[in-house]
Amino acid sequence: MFEKDKWKTKFLIVALGQAISLLGSHGVQFAMIWWLAEQTSSPLMLGLSGLVAYLPMTLFSPLAGVTADRLNRKWICIFSDMAMGIIALAYAVCLFLFELLVWTIFIMLCVRGIGSTFQQPAIQSIIPQLVPTGQLVKTNGWMQLMNAGSFLLGPVIGASLYAAFPMSVVLISDVIGAVLASAALAVVQIPKLEKSQEMKQNMLVEFKEGLQVFQRDRKLFYLVIAEALCMFFYAPLSSFYPLMTSDYFNLSAMYGSVVELSFAVGMIVSSLLFSSVWKVNRKIRVSYIGLLGMGVVSAACGMLPPAFFGWVLFAVLCVGLGAFGHVHTIPLTAYIQETVEAEKMGRAFSVLTLISSVTMPVGLLFSSPIAEKVGVHVWFFIAGIAIVVMIAVVWIWYCLNSPKRRKEI
Repeated sequence: MFEKDKWKTKFLIVALGQAISLLGSHGVQFAMIWWLAEQTSSPLMLGLSGLVAYLPMTLFSPLAGVTADRLNRKWICIFSDMAMGIIALAYAVCLFLFELLVWTIFIMLCVRGIGSTFQQPAIQSIIPQLVPTGQLVKTNGWMQLMNAGSFLLGPVIGASLYAAFPMSVVLISDVIGAVLASAALAVVQIPKLEKSQEMKQNMLVEFKEGLQVFQRDRKLFYLVIAEALCMFFYAPLSSFYPLMTSDYFNLSAMYGSVVELSFAVGMIVSSLLFSSVWKVNRKIRVSYIGLLGMGVVSAACGMLPPAFFGWVLFAVLCVGLGAFGHVHTIPLTAYIQETVEAEKMGRAFSVLTLISSVTMPVGLLFSSPIAEKVGVHVWFFIAGIAIVVMIAVVWIWYCLNSPKRRKEI
């Protein structure tokens, strides 16, 4: 299935295309969120933007996973990317021609959320079709490294464009990224997926099979439970980053971009380790360590003083947040790609998307009023402590229920 060295070229083309697309998306996302922060100065409005972006994932994740296993994954990715590019172009034209109200940006965030919901399980399921099993940790590390590079440069580009041009011009970078990513996928021939059984007609039954993947693997099941509990507290933090810089530390958008850069540096460092020297044998254990690190660093962020020195420490700690995030996700993704049947992989990844899409809006509904009253820094502290407690509870729960298998993790 994997011709010698040819898989590397195919993987590189796909990964670079996705990285370029993310470069445009991260730049636009930073500009949009900062625009909302400046226009409203409200954690509630930023929380609502996250809710609007993630609610479609909650609704469409089951369908997205089944679709990725039923249809051509390559064309699902292309269609999703182009749909997000088209909505960005349409909104840019409307902004150029009309004076739109702030809330209209929620429409674009909603459509982007739908496109991302279908794109994520499809692209994650394509990688094992291109890459030999023994290379999955390294290739996931390289893919995350390229993504981290986009995350690193995206806010810089977004902040620069936002400072120099109106939003209607900033949005064009998203369109360019979508076109290039689609072109990269179009030229790569994806090996045909061999299905071990005929697809069932009942889509609900198929999605349940995706859930059963986690029920059969107890180690993976407990880790996913831990992730779900932790993401309830951690996921809202991404919507509060701009307010930490603008309101708590009282600094400008350029300082906000530095925070994003710090986060990306952490992602790059961890991705480099995974893609080069770090050979991970116990992927589940390493993934747990990533979650625990996210909690400890989040709590530390919440204890910083509202001074410039505090912001410097915040930027440094964000390196840790970015690094530990990948320490959690890269081994988890590789473990699923190695252990789950190819024809069920789309549904398995859609379950993870569903978890993040549910915990984000629910977490935002819970955290936004609290952050509005006591400040976003307090939620960073609450989230960090809660994550550490959740990891301890799940670990003890697993050990009590699986005493003979806990050494396997």
